[in-house]
Amino acid sequence: MEKVKIGIIICDRYHTCAGGKCFRALQNREGAFSIYKDVEVEIAAYTSCGGCPGGNIEYAPEEMKKNGVTHVHLATGLIVGYPPCPRINYFEKFITEKYGMKVILGTHPIPQKYFLTHSKLKTWSGKTYQMIIQPTLANEQMRLKYD
Repeated sequence: MEKVKIGIIICDRYHTCAGGKCFRALQNREGAFSIYKDVEVEIAAYTSCGGCPGGNIEYAPEEMKKNGVTHVHLATGLIVGYPPCPRINYFEKFITEKYGMKVILGTHPIPQKYFLTHSKLKTWSGKTYQMIIQPTLANEQMRLKYD
C-alpha cells in the first residue's frame, strides 16, 4: 500500500489548537482527507503559518520536505476563521512553486456553526471561495459532527 507523508499548517490564531478535529478527520478519512481513502498516511509535520502575513510559510515547507512530506494541508481554520485567511491562495501557489509539494486546502469538515455564520455573512459567495471550501464542505450531518 502506498504511504503518503503529510504536513498540516494551521492559522496562527489557533496556535494552541491540539489538532483534534484534524486528526479525527484523518483517521476517519473525512473532509479534505477523503482523498486518502485507500492510502496509508503519516502526519510528519504540524505547525502554524507564523501569524499574518504568514512568515512561516516561507520556511516550514522546506523542513517538511526534508522529512519526507509530499502533501501539505492548509488547515480548515484558515478557511473558516473570521475573516478567512486572505493569503490562502498565495500560500498554495508559493508552496507548490517553491517546493514542488502538493497543497490541499482544508483538513477536517467545516463545522456547521461556521458554515451557518459564513453563509449569513456571504463570505463564501464568490466562485473562488466555492472552490476553496469544496474539499471540506461535506453535508450538514457531517458538519454537525465537527461543531
